[in-house]
Amino acid sequence: MPGTGRTYYIAGAGISGLTLALALAKFGATVVVLERNAVISEFGAGLQVSPNARRVLDQLGLEAAIAKRSLEPAGIDIYPYRKNRPLVTLALGQTMQERFGAPYVIMHRADLADALYKATRRFANIDILFGVRNWDVVSHARGVTVSIDEADGQTRTSRGNAFIGADGVRSQTRLDLLGGPHAQDRKRVAWRTLLPFDSVADELALDRVSVLFGPGYHMVCYPLPHRRQVNVALFARVPRIPTKATPLPLTNVDSRHIATIVKAAGETWTPWPLYTVDAPHWYEGNIGLIGDAAHAMVPFQAQGAAMGIEDAAVLAPLLISQPSAEEAFARYQAIRQPRVSRVSAASTTNGRIFHMPWPLSMARDLVIAAQGSHGHLRRLAWLYGHDADPKIEVNHLVNAAPQGPETTQ
Repeated sequence: MPGTGRTYYIAGAGISGLTLALALAKFGATVVVLERNAVISEFGAGLQVSPNARRVLDQLGLEAAIAKRSLEPAGIDIYPYRKNRPLVTLALGQTMQERFGAPYVIMHRADLADALYKATRRFANIDILFGVRNWDVVSHARGVTVSIDEADGQTRTSRGNAFIGADGVRSQTRLDLLGGPHAQDRKRVAWRTLLPFDSVADELALDRVSVLFGPGYHMVCYPLPHRRQVNVALFARVPRIPTKATPLPLTNVDSRHIATIVKAAGETWTPWPLYTVDAPHWYEGNIGLIGDAAHAMVPFQAQGAAMGIEDAAVLAPLLISQPSAEEAFARYQAIRQPRVSRVSAASTTNGRIFHMPWPLSMARDLVIAAQGSHGHLRRLAWLYGHDADPKIEVNHLVNAAPQGPETTQ
């Protein structure tokens, strides 16, 4: 196989890291994933997998696993403030499949992480080390040397072709190895909770996503029928990082749906501060970044995980086909940065639009109504119709790297 003899280290067994591990392993490369947690762990709950990301996952053999644990929603109901009926229902379902060649689904983040993890277990050339205490990496002309403090206290030193940080917003790879910027607090928070189906069945359609606007905030509800739960996320701007005891930033809630959901949730809300990352350089030598470690964004276009999945689809064949990891990272950054910047800008703009106060919200609602149920298909065709596969020839290798790991205890 093309990648036989090449070894790659990935920091982080999240969605981006596991997707990259699968993509590299399918080329025959040896992959070692370093994970600080003792088990696969994904924070959050609801996750929207749009066609641009689903296409990548299906190509990696996850189509059946995702279909089993997800819902293909019929649409997205948009509720203006104080209105008990949707202003418009944005078409999803079969329309997305027909227009973009892959489904649009919603699922629990942990279910996707578990599906990815189980897929990696079918590859003898993927090794996931849990409970890693620490690691250090040195980049040199022919690859990297990685020192790993394992869960049992043992230390191993190995060589590989490249090291990829998929270690999230607080990425050690970005901060310590690449000297990159710290994550930025955007003074926005997501309050999340999971509710039983029955608690909101009389308020919202449970075959669709619901987005409810309010002055200075908005709420998103994802049905998770395979768990008999509804994921609820309330997004708002706050002056300081909240604690578990910080009350919801809602005053004078004049919306029946929002009031019912808030009452049903009671004290179960968990606040998650939203951070962004804008790293100008995604690599140095044979060390690179993917996913939130490189470009965490606000979640108002529901594309954070999707961008990490796309990153993996682009980076894996480049690492296999290019003469060196450094050249692969350079091409990857050139391909990905413009698209990620555009998606991030769209997400930021949505945040402003969703939270418009009156009377600006009236103009917003008129525009949404005028675009109708299919306007987003035209407006976001560049996003959902994107094919991340760079169609790179990987049937040959330049054997300039060590042939497999060299390990000492």
